[in-house]
Amino acid sequence: MKQIPKQRADFLYFLPIQTRWSDNDIYGHVNNVTYYSYFDTATNALLIEKANFDIRHSPIIGLVVDSTCRFFQELSYPEIIEVGVVISRLGNSSVQYDLAIFKQFHDVASAQGHFVHVFVDRQTRKSTSTPIEMRDALLQYSMNR
Repeated sequence: MKQIPKQRADFLYFLPIQTRWSDNDIYGHVNNVTYYSYFDTATNALLIEKANFDIRHSPIIGLVVDSTCRFFQELSYPEIIEVGVVISRLGNSSVQYDLAIFKQFHDVASAQGHFVHVFVDRQTRKSTSTPIEMRDALLQYSMNR
């Protein structure tokens, strides 16, 4: 089933990222695995900036348990991209982020996908409830707010 690229208006948080020389592969475009790095950077920036998540000292951590990426248009170095994030599902211990990468000044996604974080205890790695303060902050970026 063919997916239609999402629009900038579908997202509530944006993180600008400058592509790097090392992002390009031998074919002269950003390598596919690098898109996942952009997704990971944007989801963690949202958690740090908007939910005050302390990645170094928090008693919980988010583990990626599911991810996808669909490609529509090549990216390359040098260009500035913006990763759009919206939360499509906020569970008791998990969050699904819908993501899209936009070329600067473009409204149609060059790539899109999702990440699912499951929050676990840092030491035991057992699933744990998302703290209420984090849930409240993330609700502001939910498509179901």
